[in-house]
Order: sequence, then structure tokens, then C-alpha cells
Amino acid sequence: MKAVFAWLPSAVDARVRVLAIASLILQIAIVGTGGAVRLTGSGLGCPTWPLCTDASLVATPEMGIHGAIEFGNRLLSIIVGFAAVFLVVLLLKLRRERRDLFGLAIAVLVGTVLQGFIGGISVRVKLDPSIVGVHYFISAALVAVSAVLVYRAYAGPRGQYYVAPTPLRILTHVTSLLVVVTIIVGILTTGAGPHAGDAATDRNGLDPVVLQHVHSWPAYATLVATLALVIWSVRIHAGRLVTFAVVLLAVEVVQVIVGVTQARLGLPPLLVGIHMVLACCLGAAMAAVVLSLRADKPVALKV
Repeated sequence: MKAVFAWLPSAVDARVRVLAIASLILQIAIVGTGGAVRLTGSGLGCPTWPLCTDASLVATPEMGIHGAIEFGNRLLSIIVGFAAVFLVVLLLKLRRERRDLFGLAIAVLVGTVLQGFIGGISVRVKLDPSIVGVHYFISAALVAVSAVLVYRAYAGPRGQYYVAPTPLRILTHVTSLLVVVTIIVGILTTGAGPHAGDAATDRNGLDPVVLQHVHSWPAYATLVATLALVIWSVRIHAGRLVTFAVVLLAVEVVQVIVGVTQARLGLPPLLVGIHMVLACCLGAAMAAVVLSLRADKPVALKV
């Protein structure tokens, strides 16, 4: 045990950064496989939880492709959990010096465990759309928190100085609120449409056509606000803020293109899955933009 503790990093090094990135990638990947479960109608491929069937922990050949897809998603969730545990262990020596990183790692671990239970509940209640929606929202939140962890692993603790004037900071936070609203309305839209997880699953009772239009309103507002962020941050030479604002805008442009295309083509599963994954990437990029409002050195704000 002493040898293991001695091996743990006493400073943020490549091991911490690589595992933080791996954890972020896995959190995004589990959204992709979870999307595959919903989009192939495999939500009840394993009809019970925590076992796959009443008599088997794993999917059986008789369960076919739906059982394999659902069980594959469960296997990946276990890998995500192990990565979260390992990250907490890796940061044990730094739990006082880098409380920010250790706290974020704990949050990812707790969220991952909670996510597993909610996923199990969603199976137990036959994919009730409200529970499935919560399941996805927690995944999106975990991706954002994991992105914060990666950012902090590279940039260090929270900076003491702002790199943007107050109006630009306000615009950034308004944009982040629009991102959250867009994701929530998107969850409701999916819960009303044909891809709720299983052919026999109840929908949320809302009109999917109306919700598609409602979903587009905060999405376009986010796009406009982000464009303003990019222009403003470039104008004042806001450094890292410019980089992440441009990344955020790029994600949004792709997301809008995919969203419009999937709506016009009748919601093909592949495009819907890409749209779901991009929504989580949107949250991660937005988190990086908010974090980049601060720096560890004072900067001369331009107007």
C-alpha cells in the first residue's frame, strides 16, 4: 500500500492529464452508446437490472442484437466507472494542494454511480421518458464537469483576474443559460418523438413537431449570442477566451446543420445520434468558455 501511495503523483503530471482526457472521452462515448441503445430500439434489450435477465448477468444469444447493444452499453458504463475511481485515487496526494481537481474527480465519480442507478431505474420503469430524460441530462452534466476537470488540469486553479469586461462576462453567462435551455428542450423533443428507446415505450405526450420548432428557438439564440462572443472577444484580444469561443461556435454550426438535416430527412437514427453527442460536446465547450473568462495574471482589458 505504501508503494502504491508513493507512486501517486504529488503534482499534476502527464498521468493526471491523460486520465482526465480519457475520462472525458469515455463520458462522451457513453452518450454515443446510450444513443445507440435508444435509436435501435434496444432500450429493453436487457429487460431487467442489474442483471440482464432474471437468470443471466450477460446478454444471451436468444436476445439478439438488441440484447447485445444494451449489454454493450452497460459494459462501457463499468469502464467509465473504473476510470472515475482511478482518477480519484490518482489525485489522493493532491487532495489538499489541488482541492479543485480532487473535488471535480469526486463529483464525476458520484455522478457516474448515480447515473448507473438512474439507468437501472429507467429499465425498471420500462423507459419512462421523464427518467430517460434525466438520465441523458446527467450524462450531459458529467461531460461538462469532465471538461472542467481537463481544463483545470492544464490551466491550473481558478484565475484571480478577469480577461473580459463585465458586459462580455454577462453575455457569456447568458449564452451558457441558453445552452442549458437548448439541451433541456432537446431532451423533451426526443422524448416526444420516435426515438424514445423502444417501440412500445410511452412518449411524454407532447407534440414532437411543435417541439422541434420550440427547440430551434434557443438553439438559434445560442448561435447568435456565441457569434457575438467571438466577435467581441477577438476585438479585445481576449486570448484563450477567443479560442474556446471559436470552438463553441464551430460545434454549434455543425449542430445546427445536423439538426436541420435530421428534421428534413425524417429523423434518421444516425443523425439523431450525432445530434445527441454534439449536444454534450456543446456543454463541454461552453464550460471551457466560461472558465476562460479568468486568468492567473492581470491583463489590460481593451474596450
